[in-house]
Amino acid sequence: MGLFTLDEARAELARLLPVLDEIVRLRADAAELASGETALGGLPEFKAAQARLDELMETVQQTGAELKGFAPLLVDFRSEMDGVSVLLCWLEGDRELAWYHRADLGFAGRRRL
Repeated sequence: MGLFTLDEARAELARLLPVLDEIVRLRADAAELASGETALGGLPEFKAAQARLDELMETVQQTGAELKGFAPLLVDFRSEMDGVSVLLCWLEGDRELAWYHRADLGFAGRRRL
């Protein structure tokens, strides 16, 4: 996939937020189901949660966004600022795309847009 403009990345994130919210919810359900002691169900429900998580993560990847972390959820959108390769960075809990970091620095170089 190509590069995202900031507006394109923000629009894509807005479309993805329901998917990302479902991933967070299912991640918690799967963790509880994996413990084996839950009212949520047993092995069939755990396997169903895992399958649905796989589908949702594939949905994110198909947009061209990069799913970089699962707990916490981290999504990057490849972009460019002033001729420099950057990743527009969304972290679980953010409600908008307001951060970036240079591609060569990683998350530790995260800055506000």
